[in-house]
Amino acid sequence: MNADASLLDPEHINRTRYRPGQRAGHYESFYQRGNHPTEPRAFWIRYTVFSPADMPEAAIGELWAIWFDGVTGRHVVAKEEHPIADCHFSTDSFGARVGDRVLEPGRLKGEARGPDGRIGWDLTYTGDRPPLFLLPPRMYTGGFPKAKSLVGTPLARYSGSLDVNGESTDIDGWTGSQNHNWGSRHTDHYAFGQVAGFDGEPDSFLEVVTARAKLGPVHIPQVTFLVLRHDDREYSLVSLRQALTAKADFGYFYWDFATSDGTVDIRGRMTAPKERFVGLNYYNPPGGIKHCLNTKIGSCTVEIANRVTGKRTALKTDSRALMEILTDDREHGITIRA
Repeated sequence: MNADASLLDPEHINRTRYRPGQRAGHYESFYQRGNHPTEPRAFWIRYTVFSPADMPEAAIGELWAIWFDGVTGRHVVAKEEHPIADCHFSTDSFGARVGDRVLEPGRLKGEARGPDGRIGWDLTYTGDRPPLFLLPPRMYTGGFPKAKSLVGTPLARYSGSLDVNGESTDIDGWTGSQNHNWGSRHTDHYAFGQVAGFDGEPDSFLEVVTARAKLGPVHIPQVTFLVLRHDDREYSLVSLRQALTAKADFGYFYWDFATSDGTVDIRGRMTAPKERFVGLNYYNPPGGIKHCLNTKIGSCTVEIANRVTGKRTALKTDSRALMEILTDDREHGITIRA
């Protein structure tokens, strides 16, 4: 096994790819997210390194935290930026530190402040499901696509506490995921989604992306990659042929997708009203800023149709779906909060 391929071993996948001082532009995030078992509430915490192309001296660590509250309609967004000298992203084990805020195996503790106030967290998490890869293995070790994504711990269960502007919330068995993404540039335009436990099907997990990227000045055809774990089976529809023949359509607040491997058809829809999104600035290593429309309390329906047996299975969640839209458009109508 070559050195690049070994990075896909479970013991290696969460090790940082960024190397301090590198001139190639790079972003890399380790993010955690969890949903309340029954209410439209969720947290999202992200430890990020950002290094602009050809400017390694300008590298920074970013600390993000968002509290999504669909009950009150008040979402809280916090973000801090720290000099890279005050951060550490481990290359030989799983771990990150931005300032004195830490992420390590099974634990994360810290706080972040922003215009909306303060979010503090002291959380532990467990999970025994194998990592989930949204791309074919060879795409993780090659130069294309420029952005990679995987789930280190699907169906992670979180316990501990969150403090949002002085109001404490007990996190007692909230389900979510520990995730890792990195690249030399953000995908030009995408819809990304994840569900960690559907209503009545707590062990089912979905990860899906519809993306359109550029090769130089030319847009390549739209692709959709999908992995669904349900009823002790993994439907991994991630071959390039499947990705290119999949159908998808998305706007700012909806997304329809459908894909097949010849024996099973999977189609789904994600939606969320405008008021459940927050807008974020994502720095792009080659330059410029992308807008990310972000929610963790969207709805999702999925239908699995077995072509061999004729069996159809429906999955649904009203408020547990992660949904993100990345765009260069500035007419989406969502306030940029950080």
